[in-house]
Amino acid sequence: MLKRQSPSAPERSRDLAADGGALPMSHSDSRSFFNLSQLVLSAGQIKPSPALKHSKITYFEVEIVDVQSKKQICIVDKVPPASTILDVKHKFHKTCPQWYPSRVGLQLERNGPFLKDSISIQSLAVSSIVTLYFTDLGQQVGWTTFFLTEYTGPLLIYLLFYVRLSTIYDQVESRKNFRHPVVHLACFCHCLHYIRHLLETLFVHKFSEGHTPLKNMIKGCAFYWGFTSWIAYYINHPRYTPPSFGHKQVSYAALAFLMCEAGNHFINVALAHQTNSEGNRTCFPSPTYNPFTWLFLLVSCPNYTYEAGSWISFTVMTQTLPVGIFAFLMVIQMSLWAQKKHKLYLKRFYPEVRRKAAMIPIIF
Repeated sequence: MLKRQSPSAPERSRDLAADGGALPMSHSDSRSFFNLSQLVLSAGQIKPSPALKHSKITYFEVEIVDVQSKKQICIVDKVPPASTILDVKHKFHKTCPQWYPSRVGLQLERNGPFLKDSISIQSLAVSSIVTLYFTDLGQQVGWTTFFLTEYTGPLLIYLLFYVRLSTIYDQVESRKNFRHPVVHLACFCHCLHYIRHLLETLFVHKFSEGHTPLKNMIKGCAFYWGFTSWIAYYINHPRYTPPSFGHKQVSYAALAFLMCEAGNHFINVALAHQTNSEGNRTCFPSPTYNPFTWLFLLVSCPNYTYEAGSWISFTVMTQTLPVGIFAFLMVIQMSLWAQKKHKLYLKRFYPEVRRKAAMIPIIF
């Protein structure tokens, strides 16, 4: 009897496949498939990995060059685009401690204007290297210190002459001669003028840039303090003679002085309301219901108009030569300041300013 041979493994697989049966899997294959299935089910939907964001910040290098010798002083590196000129000055001060930021003047061109502290480096940059020219501005003082020192001196100096110190006047002659009422009125008006200036410096005015050379303060103090000494000496002298037209001249001049002082104050308040924190004028002031502001209809710098009116009125009230010379010089100086400001106003506020005079209608 012949024995039937069992089919081989390939033949059994082929027979099962023909009958529609499943192929048996080995133990290692089934375990791998199970692990893969579990991984897919536990992971859920496969999400694409987010692309990495690469942030790239461009830094500038600021080359500081001496304006006279054209030699390089230093290079301020890693300056962010949002940095300002003031930030560069502070970094420059760290490299060169002898130059404080307030006395550093930076120019984009050798003969160009000094750059404001608020200007950003990015607005000046043509490439990654920015060249700025350095000028030593000298010792600087703040604008508030400048005006407080300039105005406090005349206030105190005048009072020293008013009390008639023995070191200034002869005491016997001082007790003998009677003081005319205009002497007391002049002291009141003079003190009122400088007290107003001091209060407005502290609470009204807004100053830009924040510094000015010390030599300017010395010149200003020499001018105001010197003229105040000359004026106060003559008005408070025991031999001072009253004005020619007496009470009427003094009364009308004093009234005009007080009106000019009030007008100057209201104009300064109106100008302060149109100025931002950096000291820049946002728009040209318009006249309000206050009659003292109606002068804006005729001139662009009415504060100088009222200031000149104050000193002219004080000259008429006291009728002294030193006050007249001081008032004449003040009118000339303020007219120059007014014309300079008027040109700036024409560039920024042309439609509002084009028909106005600078300080005095028609004349300036």
